[in-house]
Amino acid sequence: MYKMRRRVALMTIYVTLAVSFILLAVYLVPQTKVNDYRTYSNVFPIMVAGVLFCLLLLAASTIYSNLRQYMEKKSMTTGETALLDTFITKMRFCYSLEDFTTMIGDFLEREGDCSVLYMDRTTNYILYNSPARLSNAPETVATVRMNFSDNWKDGIYFLGDNLGVVSSYRKARGFFIASEGQHFFVFCRYTRLFDMEVYPRLFEEFKRFQTRVKTISSLSEISELSKEWEQLAAAQQSFLPPAMPDVKNVNFAAYFRPLINVSGDYYTVLPIDEHKTLIMLGDVSGKGLAAALVMGLVMNTVKTKENKEDLPGMLVAVDAAIKSMHLQDKYTVVFIGIIDTQKMNIRYINASMSDPIIITRSPTGHRIKPLSSNCSIIGILPLDELTVAEQRLFSGDVIMMASDGVSEVMNEEGVELGDTELFENTIKSAAAKDPQGFIDDIVKLIFDYNGNKKLRDDVTMLVAKVQG
Repeated sequence: MYKMRRRVALMTIYVTLAVSFILLAVYLVPQTKVNDYRTYSNVFPIMVAGVLFCLLLLAASTIYSNLRQYMEKKSMTTGETALLDTFITKMRFCYSLEDFTTMIGDFLEREGDCSVLYMDRTTNYILYNSPARLSNAPETVATVRMNFSDNWKDGIYFLGDNLGVVSSYRKARGFFIASEGQHFFVFCRYTRLFDMEVYPRLFEEFKRFQTRVKTISSLSEISELSKEWEQLAAAQQSFLPPAMPDVKNVNFAAYFRPLINVSGDYYTVLPIDEHKTLIMLGDVSGKGLAAALVMGLVMNTVKTKENKEDLPGMLVAVDAAIKSMHLQDKYTVVFIGIIDTQKMNIRYINASMSDPIIITRSPTGHRIKPLSSNCSIIGILPLDELTVAEQRLFSGDVIMMASDGVSEVMNEEGVELGDTELFENTIKSAAAKDPQGFIDDIVKLIFDYNGNKKLRDDVTMLVAKVQG
């Protein structure tokens, strides 16, 4: 075996080196009779012998290194061990279970006449089983499952005729690798002929293969998940108005910027008749998939509700739909109203939205009128009797609805935008513009105030301007 040959070679080199040094010392140190010890010194010949010894040692080290490489190559690439050596080399290019099982068939089964059983003991799932061989027999699978538990210590073990562990590899009829809950059995009648040095390499390469498979699997999952998120984001966008409807005497504009691919923010504009238009903007608690599902549910409930002038009935239906999902921590805040350009008013229910306002003209300039909350959050608490509030509208009035991602934007000092005079003054000065110009001014303010850093929340706005 390779290890024994390596030891013999090393011992031979050491003995040769020792004999060479002794002969040098005997040759260089004079054995003559010394008449005057003061005129004789043996320092020089000893120094010469030491230098030569070092040179011999260096030469011996080089010879041993080359000899070791030669013996390793010869041992690993010839005879039965060459099969496992090739298997290890090929395993480096396996990136999936399919690659691995293909290689098993090509080398261990076809060339080595081995039988293989590969199991995930954490799930008791058979990953691979050589067809029509020992490993395929039901009693073989049952025996190894009984003999080797799922918490078997990682390492390489030799198998005997009874499929149990044997201490001497000379009696082995196979081996198995236990690593991270997976058991890889190789049944081979000539296992004893494999060089022992190949097994540590086999074990380490098998562990690297497991790591590669996990990494690539995770990346694949992330890739698939990313595709799913993109599809979900596209589906969510389909719930939002692709363009603002053409409504007589009212102009609309909207802004939607989700923090991640999908958002819990939503808005819509639904004309009811020539004079009445339903407007809605809301925000579902949390982020991600659950919030997006609730958002879609709310939008679908509102769109399919026949009597869109029944605002209390609309929110009762939304509340029931959210509660039916049993998500426990999911709810929505929402502002829903009907603009009536004939009566010049807005009827609304504000379910805990903090920012809806009307900006109206006055002799001293624009002033802000809040559309205050008159309802609790929807979808998690019992709903009290719902009251519809009403606010008069005038020609030129601007109705602004926004998620809290607008007012809660912070500057470097941690001051929220909604608490500043700058925010109020920008709103008042932008009210003279059309809805899109109004939104553009607010969006610019948000990013300037935030210092162009990454936002912390979704930003959604819906703005209506009454012409009257």
